[in-house]
Amino acid sequence: MLGQRLEIRQGQGLVVTPQLQQAIKLLQLSNLELEAFVEQELERNPLLARDEPEGEAEAAPEMSERDRGVDDPSPGEAAAALDAGEGDLYGDASPGERVSDRANDGEAQPGLSDWSGVGRGGGGLEGLEDDRPDRREATLWEHLQAQASSARLSPTDHAIALALIDQVDDGGYLRGELAEIADRLGCDLARVEAVLTVCHGFEPTGVMARSVPECLKLQLIERNRFDPAMAALVENLDLLARRDLAGLRRVCGVDADDLTDMIAELKALTPRPGAGFGGEPAQTLIPDVHVRPDPAGGWRVELNTDTLPRVLIDKRYHAVVADAARSETEKAFVADCAAQASWLVRSLDQRAKTILKVASEIVRQQDAFLAFGVEFLRPLNLKTVAEAIGMHESTVSRVTSNKYVATPRGVFELKFFFTAAIQSSDGGATHSAEAVRHRIKSMIEAEASDEDVLSDDRIVELLKEAGIDIARRTVAKYREALRIPSSVERKRYLKAS
Repeated sequence: MLGQRLEIRQGQGLVVTPQLQQAIKLLQLSNLELEAFVEQELERNPLLARDEPEGEAEAAPEMSERDRGVDDPSPGEAAAALDAGEGDLYGDASPGERVSDRANDGEAQPGLSDWSGVGRGGGGLEGLEDDRPDRREATLWEHLQAQASSARLSPTDHAIALALIDQVDDGGYLRGELAEIADRLGCDLARVEAVLTVCHGFEPTGVMARSVPECLKLQLIERNRFDPAMAALVENLDLLARRDLAGLRRVCGVDADDLTDMIAELKALTPRPGAGFGGEPAQTLIPDVHVRPDPAGGWRVELNTDTLPRVLIDKRYHAVVADAARSETEKAFVADCAAQASWLVRSLDQRAKTILKVASEIVRQQDAFLAFGVEFLRPLNLKTVAEAIGMHESTVSRVTSNKYVATPRGVFELKFFFTAAIQSSDGGATHSAEAVRHRIKSMIEAEASDEDVLSDDRIVELLKEAGIDIARRTVAKYREALRIPSSVERKRYLKAS
């Protein structure tokens, strides 16, 4: 029998308001994207003003804070405002916690800036620069970084590659010392040299060479023209510079005609492979967080204030335009601008605090890596960090995207510190997958002759003796990811050499 009845049900849900969506999107932006976005908001919202450094304020006293009537919310004031009002801005509310703002039930308020189009296709944030006109060409550094990202390197080798790329000058030459890079990263010099060998396969050919002879050598090898005679010519460029042709014929073991052809081949090469790249000069990544040793012990984690845009609410101008507003439309516009400005200021403050909180926990978890090197990376995932600091996994994921930390061992993306765990064979602490890959690589690099070659099964046995429980197929997968041949191929190579 059909009928009508009235029921009351209690449920939990999360109301995602436009302001909460805006705050979440802010958290995902890199420091460069954030700066570009804030510039747009400063142009769009007449009630926003940039917080100028003290030096500039002294140089222009007529625009002091008192004259402008700006509202400078300190971090503590912003936090108090959050605690008294909306609370955490960033989705740390689990399903069941209601987050609302002025009871708008998710509908955009008229006059508020439309943030829905930030990023690619109007929905994402990764391609913020795609909406900007006149995009510049990639620099040499960006070109090399893109190739490093697609080279199927392990996380550690990728970090080494980025450290090497940072040392490349405008001509394409590597100017840094490999021993210094290895010492800073806490890894073997042989591993840095192996990664450099991979980088020597990048385009343009000859890039990241350490000298002109090495640059020319790489280009000749690609053309399959690096024979003993050409090798002797490349090693004696000083004779060529002095036009000592007789001396060159003697060291190369060729006649005059052959030497003429060889010199012509040499002149067809590019001594400055990076010179063909225009645009801006290569720039080092600007870290969002600095990690330094604390004199009292441990590590000091600090935000890079240079990457944090500070905006203020111009209260004096707000009062002027509010008094001048006559129609309901004008009053609504002023009110919406004030609400949006206030929310942006608080969102920026909360974003900075969230980044610092997540970075501090990552540093606490990976302090052994900072102290002793890459072999001491611990297994770490988003859930572990999220539970430790009382945030949602999605928040931690957003924080660690496109955010970089400067440490005594170099600059790393925060996501670098997340690595899978491998169980211990004795039931003890788990091992970082990256540390296990490093151990496998070290074991294979220690093979001095064909009799010392380790099969994958033998590597499994040695790792289990060291307390690492790992399957043979996992060893094979790691070995292939490191571009290490099978034991049969290694034995054949060592026997032949």
